[in-house]
Amino acid sequence: MSEVKPRKKGISSSKTSEGSQKAEKHSNYGKLASPRTSNNHSSFCMDSRTSLSIISLAVCLVVSWFLFQQSGQFADLERKYNFLHQEAGKILDMGNKVNLISEKCEKTWNLMKQLEDLQMISHIKYLQEDIYTMKTWSSSIIKKQEELEKNLTSLFHAVSSAEHNAASTAKNVTLAIVTVKTDIRRISGLVSEMTALTDSLQTLEDKVEEGEKATVKNIGELLTSSIDRSTKIQSLASSNARKIEQIKTALSELRSNFSKHSDRLLNLEGDRAKVLKTVTFANDLKPKMYKVKKEFAILEPLINDLTLRIGRLVEEALRREKEIALLNEKLANLTRVQTEIKDLKDEITKISEIN
Repeated sequence: MSEVKPRKKGISSSKTSEGSQKAEKHSNYGKLASPRTSNNHSSFCMDSRTSLSIISLAVCLVVSWFLFQQSGQFADLERKYNFLHQEAGKILDMGNKVNLISEKCEKTWNLMKQLEDLQMISHIKYLQEDIYTMKTWSSSIIKKQEELEKNLTSLFHAVSSAEHNAASTAKNVTLAIVTVKTDIRRISGLVSEMTALTDSLQTLEDKVEEGEKATVKNIGELLTSSIDRSTKIQSLASSNARKIEQIKTALSELRSNFSKHSDRLLNLEGDRAKVLKTVTFANDLKPKMYKVKKEFAILEPLINDLTLRIGRLVEEALRREKEIALLNEKLANLTRVQTEIKDLKDEITKISEIN
């Protein structure tokens, strides 16, 4: 009997040990199941973070490509602006040449006053030379004005092409941003972060508006300076027209004086041969003076047309500069958006690390 009791005790102890082993196995199984679920949850979070990082990288690439294109276009615009500045300098040189012509006309008027003396023939030769130089100057001025008009038309076409390119790139960027926004909205569990991003975008838009206003002010100052230059050129042209009218009046007075001198020379009996030569020479001068009057009458409408064309070109340049200012403001806004996107990326990375 004593041997049977310890055997029963051994059997019961073995059964209890087996039960404890089974309980430990069940507990270990539960422990293994719990990390699997935690791993699945962490993998889901990592997938969402990677998708957000990929989307942000795509946005950065698109914005960098847009900025690269815009930098090239703005370099071209700067070159064109320098070319326009050079053209304005040429126009000022033309005004100086016109002033020289007016001075020469005044000199001719003074010389015609001196015709009352006996040295009429030599002075008339000088007058012929001055008239020929004036004709050459006027022809050169007309040619230079035509060249300036051609250059301005070429600049107009170049600026229009740049504007079309900028508009197309802006449309592409807006479409890319819209697609990125739709992809971000589809991601679940990021509604709060999206609201924060929208708030930051609103602040960025406010900053962009402020930058646009500043650039518009700068461009307005540049345009006012260019308008002042154009007004100076117009005033020079008007003064030249007045001088031409004075020359016409002087020529009429010279004709009257010439008739008086011819009467005096006819009264002289000793120098009949000289008087006859001077009279024939004066008769030869009459059609030349009539031609000079016609040429001056032709130059007046040409000067008026040139002033009108200059005003139109100034208006078109102002419009184009305003459009260029808008493009510059948009580029500045995009650069600011890039910086803020980088900041948002850093914040997102910090949030992901905290999670």
